[in-house]
Amino acid sequence: MNQMRALDILKTGANVFLTGEPGSGKTYVINQYIAWLEAAGLHVAVTASTGIAATHIGGMTIHAWSGVGARDTINQYDLDQIMTREKVVKRIKKAQVLIIDEISMIDGTMLDMVDVIARTARGRGDAFGGLQVIFVGDFFQLPPVTKMGNMMRYGFESRAWENARPLVCYLSDQFRQEDEQLLSLLNSIRRNEIEDDHYTLLNEQTDIAYENIEPTRLYTHNADVDLVNNTKLAALTGKPKTFKMAGRGSKPLLEGLIKNCLSPDTLILKEDAMVMCTKNNFEAGYVNGTLAKVVDFERETGLPIIETTEGKRIVMTTTTWDMIEDGKTLAQIEQVPLRLAWAITVHKSQGMSLDAVEVDLSKAFVFGQGYVALSRVRTLAGLKVLGLSVNALQVDPKIVRRDAGFKSESEAAEETFVALDPQDLATMHEQFVTALGGKVPQAGEVKVKKTSFERVQKESTYALTRQFILEGKKIATIAKEREMTVGTIISHVEKLAEEKQITAGDIKQIFEYDVDVDEVVKNISEAITQHGSEKLKPLYEATGEQYDYEIIRLVRALITVS
Repeated sequence: MNQMRALDILKTGANVFLTGEPGSGKTYVINQYIAWLEAAGLHVAVTASTGIAATHIGGMTIHAWSGVGARDTINQYDLDQIMTREKVVKRIKKAQVLIIDEISMIDGTMLDMVDVIARTARGRGDAFGGLQVIFVGDFFQLPPVTKMGNMMRYGFESRAWENARPLVCYLSDQFRQEDEQLLSLLNSIRRNEIEDDHYTLLNEQTDIAYENIEPTRLYTHNADVDLVNNTKLAALTGKPKTFKMAGRGSKPLLEGLIKNCLSPDTLILKEDAMVMCTKNNFEAGYVNGTLAKVVDFERETGLPIIETTEGKRIVMTTTTWDMIEDGKTLAQIEQVPLRLAWAITVHKSQGMSLDAVEVDLSKAFVFGQGYVALSRVRTLAGLKVLGLSVNALQVDPKIVRRDAGFKSESEAAEETFVALDPQDLATMHEQFVTALGGKVPQAGEVKVKKTSFERVQKESTYALTRQFILEGKKIATIAKEREMTVGTIISHVEKLAEEKQITAGDIKQIFEYDVDVDEVVKNISEAITQHGSEKLKPLYEATGEQYDYEIIRLVRALITVS
């Protein structure tokens, strides 16, 4: 399902589970929907499963919003206590739409407690007291954390989920990964179809293709992260510069923002320090996850000057993180949007897109850790694997089975809405809004705020590769001039071929291999006829292992456009 179809379904007021692979645009769709709801005059509660996720979306945790707090069970006494908290009850009654982001990390028991609280506060027996509920996330991401001895249940296993009966919108577009091999690997992990050649592929990732930038190391434990960052910073000889966080708002809310902000309360930097941007600033040219090096400090302001992997120099001015409810800022912190980036935990990396990553999965201990880590990076050219346990690529078989069901439900929902007359769909949107006392916004009235949902708009990397191809340059030359690996350039060729932006003749002329191209095409075509084109290993074996994977991929792309 594409983003616009999902947005149309959301606007009907139906409960929805918005899902899809990392980089499929879930947060973009939600951002668009929030803007539409606000323009319509409706009250939307934006929440998330964790504090880190909440700071990304300018909301609060579902625990704080509902008043459930740190409880892992709820009885009548607890419920009565929560109902005496005027602020909690008022916000639940006022809300008309409830968004819960990073749903994979919410335990089913917690979701049931939120449902009971909402029904009690709103005096209605239907799911979540009649709120439109939007669950957002991907269950292949990190699972819920439960207290010792408690049995974990996924959100979709709860009574609340069953009663809400959400329509599934499974987004199919991909905006993060640019590398077909990496996408194929991630898809194999999602299907629990990991083979020996997948481990071989990852074990071969021993170098980062980018120069003049040190990749971020992803670890599964905080102790490893702190040790690496502190040791690396101490080894630099430059004079340290300290940046203190400022804030306003009630103490409890401020403490929550500070705790979950990826930029630290006290940020200490030196020249040559590896850093990561922790928020989006599209005008300045960075996003949450952009890697860079501190190259200087401004003379007058003392603000750090960073240089990104693309060689862009940026003066990093301070920015704010807000906790917003009904358009009002409840708390706000201000800091330079950077953190040390020699290392970060897999947990804190969730939701980021990183340029270059070193990942140590030798200690992976829960389902999904390996998948989350690998899906942070855009291409294999930016990936170096330090360690890999036998369980690192495992995902929960229960999720694999349920994901197939989600896809089927999404396809059924899409078929239903495709068949609707556009005027009938517009009427459904109007009925939803007017029933809640709002008015459908007109064109130009919807203002999407600059938040972490958007992505930097920059010249397409595929277009640049295509330009080199049309200039008649060979594949190794293109890779060298673009400072990428040959494998990454081949992934661009595959994408360009799929979109019919290059011809078979264009692909033939970039060959630099000592082979008869026509003969290779003939042999590999025969192998594809017999084994299909999805996997490379059967083609490699069927052709007597005489052509490497690069040649097979190029020929496969050539056949696509022939």
